[in-house]
Amino acid sequence: MPASTFEHELSIWGPGAASPIPPSVPAARAYCRRLATSHYENFTVVSWLAPRRLRQHLCNIYAYCRWSDDLADELHNPARSLELLEWWRGQLRQCSAGDARHPVFVALAETIREFAIPLEPFEDLISAFEQDQRVHEYDTFTDLANYCRRSANPVGRLVLYLFGQARPEHFIWSDSICTGLQLANFWQDVARDLDIGRIYLPGEDCRLFGYSREDLRQRTTNPAFLHLMQFEVDRTRRFLRPFGDGAPAWQRFPARQQLPLEMFAGGGLKILERIEQIGYRVWDERPVVTKSAAARVGVRSLLNVLRGLLANLRQPGAGAT
Repeated sequence: MPASTFEHELSIWGPGAASPIPPSVPAARAYCRRLATSHYENFTVVSWLAPRRLRQHLCNIYAYCRWSDDLADELHNPARSLELLEWWRGQLRQCSAGDARHPVFVALAETIREFAIPLEPFEDLISAFEQDQRVHEYDTFTDLANYCRRSANPVGRLVLYLFGQARPEHFIWSDSICTGLQLANFWQDVARDLDIGRIYLPGEDCRLFGYSREDLRQRTTNPAFLHLMQFEVDRTRRFLRPFGDGAPAWQRFPARQQLPLEMFAGGGLKILERIEQIGYRVWDERPVVTKSAAARVGVRSLLNVLRGLLANLRQPGAGAT
């Protein structure tokens, strides 16, 4: 949310707020729904594709992520952000102990309790946002992947808990896809991130292709940069297709759960396709996925889900999900 709006929210619900009285559960749920549906237009689409009984819980998790992100990025003061992220961690632990006071945690407490979600994915997200205040570029891909492990992968795991699919084998492909989505967004926003002093192209990859940090800061498009971007796109595609061209793991899920999962991966692949279409020249043009292209991703995802269901039904002894 805009910084001025978030400062207002902090004055009401932040540390030292005038009213210590927690909201009612219905009011907290409404707060999370309002936050979710007013700040990210695609969230409404994704949430309505999910089973009705999960929509409020998705809003609760989104509201937690939104507040965490805003504490990190909207204050433009690293020291204050770190202080408030530590306060947010304390609110999470109070929620776990049955003493939720912030509207996000009053609503989230129901989600955590109903789906037996551990605190780890929530705390990992806070850890990643804290890292954003201290680390602004990465020397190795291993370092970048570790950041993605805490900034992106927890979201996929939280969704798996809601879907009743929180199993180690599912975490493997979910982590891969979430890391791929994060990487795709990094390559889409190379220029925007540099504007705010963040560099996600690993130093070791730049050195491999002979693209200096000075070239990067000068936003130089040369053969070294184009080869570097092609390398990152190809590697990211492998994360988004953890099973290659084989059937995705979520074909084992109930039909209503498959479509949003298919759309998540398809959206990341569409970003990579757009980067390729502009010849990897992301300094010159941001590779935007248009609404019509996003709609085609949705249709393609639906067709993929239907194909999977039909294939399962053709198997001897298969029943409907």
